[in-house]
Amino acid sequence: MAGLPRLPGFNFQDPTLCKFHLSQTFAIRNGYKQPKCQYKGIGGRELDCDSVKHIEKDDPIRYDPSLTYGRCKIKPLPPFIPHFALYDQKCLTFKAFFKQSVTESPLEFYRVRPVNIIYFLEDDTISVMEPRVENSGLLQGKLVRRGKIPKYDNTESFWHWKDLQVGKDLAFYGIVYHTVDCDVFTREYMASQGLDMADPEEMPIDQHTLNRKLQVTPKITKTPSSDDKLRRFLEYDGKVLKFKAVWDDRENEYGDLMRFEILYFLSDDTVVVKNVQEENSGRDPYPVLLRKTKLPKRYTDIPTTYPSIYLEKSDNEVTEYYQPKDFLVGNTIFVLGRDMFLYDCDKFTRDYFKNALCIEQKPALPIKEAKTPPPRPQVPPHDGLGSLEDSLQNTLTFLPKPPRKDVVKQIVNANKYLRYEMKMDAVHPEDTIRKFILQYSLGDGTCKIMEPPIKNSGIIGGKYLRSTLLNKPDSDLLNPELYTPADFYIGATITVFGQRFIITGADLYVYRYMQENDSKFPCDVIENMRNWMFNQGYLKDDLNDLVKENLQATKRFDETIADTNKSDFDKCLKDLNVGSSSSDSEIDKAKKAKLLQDYEDSIKHIYQVPPHGILPVQKECAYPVHIGKEKDLSCSEDIEAKYTSYTPKHIDTPEEVISKYYAGVLKNQQEICDGRYPVECTDPPKVDSNSCNKEEESGPIMISPPEIPPGACQGKKKTVTFKEDERCTIEKDDLCQLKREKIHCDCTDYMTDCI
Repeated sequence: MAGLPRLPGFNFQDPTLCKFHLSQTFAIRNGYKQPKCQYKGIGGRELDCDSVKHIEKDDPIRYDPSLTYGRCKIKPLPPFIPHFALYDQKCLTFKAFFKQSVTESPLEFYRVRPVNIIYFLEDDTISVMEPRVENSGLLQGKLVRRGKIPKYDNTESFWHWKDLQVGKDLAFYGIVYHTVDCDVFTREYMASQGLDMADPEEMPIDQHTLNRKLQVTPKITKTPSSDDKLRRFLEYDGKVLKFKAVWDDRENEYGDLMRFEILYFLSDDTVVVKNVQEENSGRDPYPVLLRKTKLPKRYTDIPTTYPSIYLEKSDNEVTEYYQPKDFLVGNTIFVLGRDMFLYDCDKFTRDYFKNALCIEQKPALPIKEAKTPPPRPQVPPHDGLGSLEDSLQNTLTFLPKPPRKDVVKQIVNANKYLRYEMKMDAVHPEDTIRKFILQYSLGDGTCKIMEPPIKNSGIIGGKYLRSTLLNKPDSDLLNPELYTPADFYIGATITVFGQRFIITGADLYVYRYMQENDSKFPCDVIENMRNWMFNQGYLKDDLNDLVKENLQATKRFDETIADTNKSDFDKCLKDLNVGSSSSDSEIDKAKKAKLLQDYEDSIKHIYQVPPHGILPVQKECAYPVHIGKEKDLSCSEDIEAKYTSYTPKHIDTPEEVISKYYAGVLKNQQEICDGRYPVECTDPPKVDSNSCNKEEESGPIMISPPEIPPGACQGKKKTVTFKEDERCTIEKDDLCQLKREKIHCDCTDYMTDCI
């Protein structure tokens, strides 16, 4: 603007202004300085801030809402309601009483008559009303008409609501009324006017009216039950809740723990208590303790005036009966003075409580007490008369009974006996020739001893001991230990009433019985009896059957291997029955016969006779073989294809020769170990001086090499070595119970060279 020319229209100042003085801040009035409320600009001009154009839109001080929203509506004044319309049907009610004197009655002097004082607010009038009572004989109802009642004989002043109060005496026409209470509206209205009502008082009792009420018997009516008895009978007939209970009467003299069964009939809510009779209880077997009836909870809760001497109680006298919900396992119920503890219930009862009443019954509770076992009575010693079992029966009961027998054992083992041959452990020389037969009965466990007669011996044979139970020596007299078949074996010594016997033989049935009942006998006894039976030659059939079983098992094993080596094509041809024996050529038949004969010859000596009748025991191989280096030999392929397998011949080893020798001695001399005849012990024959002489050079083991055609090997050399420790020193028992050391030749390598 400074660069504008000073021409009319290019400046912003008013050229008409000629006053430039400033207005004063204070104004002097009555000699005092007072600040001015309105200011003016230079020269008395109006300021921009005082103009309407310069007022901001959001100025809260100068903003007038009426310019935007218009003037607000003024609330109209409430309409005028006259006094009679405002308090129409509004009353103040006070409860009061007055006493009326009675002059001509010896029983009473006054009566208390309750009244209601009603004050009408619309016109300030008062009325007194007395409630009507039946058969009172008094004129009741409105005692004072509605109107204004003067105060104290002053006709100018009347009773006003401001004069009313609870607990105050009011005199209306010569009768004094005493107020005792007021209603809720009266209290609220008085409180709104600034008057607080006093606490209510009790209304006095009219003695004459009370005596009349006591003399009048009230009429009692009983509402019939809504339960339909016919419907309950049709629905619950035959459905009974069964509980097990116990009555503990041990606190009284001769009391005991008695058991009962409580039956609850759902059809009519009756209860039956049955007695559970126990054996040897000493009580009369009465079946029912309580007949079918409703069971009250408190049977003593009856009126004092009820003539219970000659009248029975009915439903009117009983307050409450037992219901199904009261019968819970673990609770105690009272059956006419007896407290019975419920400890169990049946399955139907548990299901009924669970499904119908949603109550889970507790499991059965134990009620038995752990009784200490009585001390065992002392058994007197046996006097020697009769058997021990028969004598013990005299100590058990007053009237002795015969001892019980195992009838099942006697029936199963009827006529079954084990026979043994015995000799006497002789002290005198003449008793050495005596023989005895022990017969053990499997039915009753008794033993019987017979002596065969010997001609020209001077000894009378026959029955030596009748059938009786044999006690072992040094056993308890009251609980003796008896002899059993497990104690009888070859060489065993038994004592029969002080006499010693040695068992020397047995029947073959004894060994068969041991095989069938091997759990009743020790292994040593069974092995002892088997060895003796083998020495006597009684087990030849068993050996033959065992050899046949081994041959058949080996043959089946070889056939199985032969079938597995066949190709699938051969198996298919065999299933289709193609290439049968009828179509084979004669050459194939001869070849098959030769191979079969070679196989039969190779298995002849597989089973070895055990020395002294002892069966072989499965052990590791006593002669482990160690294969050494092989030789290189040249063989043609045509010979190798022709001779793919061969059958070696078997030659007896020195051990087999010795075992066969002892087997022959045992077979020829059956009584060699009896001790009856002396036996001279001889050394076994020597096998070969070249093979068992230590001083000579070591030679090969006597095993014949197989017949191998020329060039059958594959150009290899094999070396076979045997272990020295286990083979070169072997101990065996001979017949005379002597141990001899058998020393064989030195072990050498067996060299096989191909031709």
